[in-house]
Amino acid sequence: MVRVRVRQHVNPLAQKYQSVPQPLEWDKIFAQPHQPLHLDIGCARGRFVLQMAAIEPTWNFLGLEIREPLVIDANRVRDEQGLTNLHYVFCNANNSLKNLLKNLPQDTLQRVTIQFPDPWFKTRHGKRRIVQPQLIQEIAEYLIPGGMVFLQSDIEFVQQEMCDRFTENPAFLRENQQWLAQNPFPVPTEREIATLNKGEPVYRTIFRRVTS
Repeated sequence: MVRVRVRQHVNPLAQKYQSVPQPLEWDKIFAQPHQPLHLDIGCARGRFVLQMAAIEPTWNFLGLEIREPLVIDANRVRDEQGLTNLHYVFCNANNSLKNLLKNLPQDTLQRVTIQFPDPWFKTRHGKRRIVQPQLIQEIAEYLIPGGMVFLQSDIEFVQQEMCDRFTENPAFLRENQQWLAQNPFPVPTEREIATLNKGEPVYRTIFRRVTS
């Protein structure tokens, strides 16, 4: 199989990433569309949700990724493994999330993960970072009361900025004031494994959707 070289970073503000996909047809992408949904934003190659879908068949998993070749390959691997509770979508989550989830079965979105997002180190590139106030508000509209948002990064200022922005939204409450020592999920991401193998820290936080 020929491996396609995929850019590690893409500018989400570029014109080519401004198109918005159609709302998802949940009964076509999942065998059991009313199962609890785990949304992974910025899933990269999708190996985290691939493994999670295999070990948690009573959950559905949706991975969003802005690099289309990675999504094509991830859906190919899903099909090879015969997983009917997993789907990947090529999109820019910052302008697509609300439309994608428009017809989501009620009270199914229960977990959201944003893991090791592109840090965009330069201050002038801050608007390119994935966690923006509008995205947080859209997550709040669909996540069930008590639902989890799990954030992690190997860059402390990125993690702190994500935490600050979720804290600013009254729909969310931070569960742990200190960085979590352990990942609450049984599957680490590829970036997480690489970071820990280098002996470097990972910064983790859980937020909960406030109960109305």
